[in-house]
Amino acid sequence: MNLDRSRSLQPSDRLARGLGWLGIGLGLYQLLAPRSVTRALGVEGAEAVVRSCGARGVATGIGALTVNPKPALWARSAGDALDLAALLVLLADRDHPKRGSVKLALLAVGASTAASLYCAQAQTRRHSYQSGRTPDYSGRSGFPQGVKRARGAAAGGGLSTRPAALPSPARSPGPRTPASTSRPTSTGYVRGSDYDY
Repeated sequence: MNLDRSRSLQPSDRLARGLGWLGIGLGLYQLLAPRSVTRALGVEGAEAVVRSCGARGVATGIGALTVNPKPALWARSAGDALDLAALLVLLADRDHPKRGSVKLALLAVGASTAASLYCAQAQTRRHSYQSGRTPDYSGRSGFPQGVKRARGAAAGGGLSTRPAALPSPARSPGPRTPASTSRPTSTGYVRGSDYDY
């Protein structure tokens, strides 16, 4: 039996998965090629910082793929906020040689931060609802009028008459059509049968 579990995922679950895979991909790129990132942003010499950001992205990306991605999404949002602050510091320098690249990175990180925050809030609402107090139904019997009254109904005391499953043809309204005695033709059609309209 093939069960497609992706059909039961909510939109925030799918977004969390997408953010998780995106974080893992970008994190691996920052871990394996930090010089290309620092060169693009004009911050040569900050490869250690880029590697730490990559490790954080991989860790939060893996966490976002779990059953409860809420903690990883909040951590990712906090990390994105730090990245935004660092990029704003770079953008504040009017003489920075790669201001265009910094602006593009700022746009991308801003969109990622907004998506992470939205998804973290949606997952927090979902998991707080699921982890709420379970109602106690131990005092309920399932019989709205009580068990004693239900016992009488089953024995016939609660129901006056038992309705028939189908009405009798003799009591049904409408004109009666006499039955035909013709023999069936080769196609199996009988004149005067129920198939005559």
